Amino acid sequence: MEAICEQKQVFEGAAHAFYWKPKLRIPDIYENEENQLAFGRFLKAVLQASDEKQILTEIVKLDQYHIKSLGPAVANILYFLHPTLFPPFNTAIVNGFNSLLDRKIKLGSWPAYLEMRETLLDINTAYRSSLSKDLGAISGLLFEIGTGRLIVSGNAEAFLQEEEKKREKGRYKRHLEVLNDTNEESEHSEMQLYLARLGRSFGYNVWIAQNDHQRQWQNETLGRYSLSAFPAMDLPKSVTDTIAFIDVLWLNERNEIVSGFEVEKSTSIYSGILRLHDLSLSIGNATSRLYLICPDRREKEVRAQLLRPSLQRTQCGPVSYIRFSDLRNDCNAMCKYGKSVEALDPISNICTC
Repeated sequence: MEAICEQKQVFEGAAHAFYWKPKLRIPDIYENEENQLAFGRFLKAVLQASDEKQILTEIVKLDQYHIKSLGPAVANILYFLHPTLFPPFNTAIVNGFNSLLDRKIKLGSWPAYLEMRETLLDINTAYRSSLSKDLGAISGLLFEIGTGRLIVSGNAEAFLQEEEKKREKGRYKRHLEVLNDTNEESEHSEMQLYLARLGRSFGYNVWIAQNDHQRQWQNETLGRYSLSAFPAMDLPKSVTDTIAFIDVLWLNERNEIVSGFEVEKSTSIYSGILRLHDLSLSIGNATSRLYLICPDRREKEVRAQLLRPSLQRTQCGPVSYIRFSDLRNDCNAMCKYGKSVEALDPISNICTC
């Protein structure tokens, strides 16, 4: 049995029986001592058997115990011990047999297995020159047909139906991806618009990311809340070009950045945090506030990222986060009663060790 169990790949599709079921992990075996003894007697008998009739007799004896889930496993053991007399047995092989020969034998039935065996022995004898002395080649052929790798008249219709299911599944997946992308883009624009309204109501100049000026949410164009051109700063051009793509910036009357906001969706949270840290390092203003605006469902991920030791030890100011729902629910109230960036404090969260 140890030798049989170590045969990890007799051929693909039959391997599981050699390292799973023969180790007696079948409930009807390990929970029933009588079945254990019957299975043990069977294994001993077929291991010592010298002719086909002895093995067939032992199969009939074992079948009388009606041990569930034992059929295919034992058939594969028989194939390992007597490959010229007994074929392996699994779902793919049975499907291939039924497709090739227009039959309807069932898996897990010893009478069905023996019926299939007789047919395969006849075929193997008739086509010995094209197959092999043992039953491995014909079984492998049935396996290929049963898995749809080889197409014959018996499985052609089923193959086409399966392919159509795959195509339909692919179309549905792409449709969901388009819907998700559309929803995410809509939420992204929605959050940018709230931030722009807030900034304007607090008396700040607002800058919307260069590539988002034409975006709309509820028929409002984001660009109408933004400066038309990025203000001149005493920074290298490469730095200002990078800063211009931060989702939302609030600037005071001296064009100093008061706050920077990155709105996250399905993209990497960590990359958004790094963009804010790069912003802080570039402008060198320790009083600037940095915010990550995140979907509620990703709050735990945001907290985990912000608690990274490398981010906790940075010389930059801390990055706070605000949930979509909080910004959405409180935007109007903050626009009405807020006076400055401090109005965000009640809805913002800072992660510290």
